[in-house]
Amino acid sequence: MGLIVEVDTVDEDAAVLVPPPNFSMVEDCIFRSSFPTPSNFPFLQTLNLRSVIYLCPEPYPEENLEFLRSQNIRLFQFGIEGKTDVSLPILRDSIMEALKVLIDVRNHPVLIHCKRGKHRTGCLVGCLRKLQNWCLSSVFEEYQRFAGAKSRNGDLTFIDRFDIVSLRQCLYSIIYQYQGYGSKKRRLLYTDENLQKPRLASF
Repeated sequence: MGLIVEVDTVDEDAAVLVPPPNFSMVEDCIFRSSFPTPSNFPFLQTLNLRSVIYLCPEPYPEENLEFLRSQNIRLFQFGIEGKTDVSLPILRDSIMEALKVLIDVRNHPVLIHCKRGKHRTGCLVGCLRKLQNWCLSSVFEEYQRFAGAKSRNGDLTFIDRFDIVSLRQCLYSIIYQYQGYGSKKRRLLYTDENLQKPRLASF
């Protein structure tokens, strides 16, 4: 009688979860990364995302849209060109609108990404840091940590000159909420229904 050997199947739950390149937590419930691929979807599921902020003008791939649909994740797209000579007024307006989505806790947990997670994502996070009253040297250090050798002086200049006062005036109805179990961490909620809303990508 032959010996029967049972071969254990691979436990899917034990599979290695692969985050997108340049993935990091920005703040509680705010994440950043490069463009996710299907191999990253199981990892993204663990974040329980409610929204994705996509900073490129190209259409979102169908396989990524299908993943968002399956997880009930909203896509907010702000079409910022990846070139170094992007129009500053367009960049400023897009970053301003993206910030309104980013600081609205109703959209959290949220993932910010562009193509490489360096320049456009770095500009948005840098402007968020200014809103959080970070000193400029720390803002630049964080940008350069993700951009590496591809750091752009134009991005740093844009972050330096970004008008946070204008954003605060625009969001005059922002209220501060304390989130979490006994946490005293201050979070922002954008509540005015009359203010301009970002474009919600349709599936």
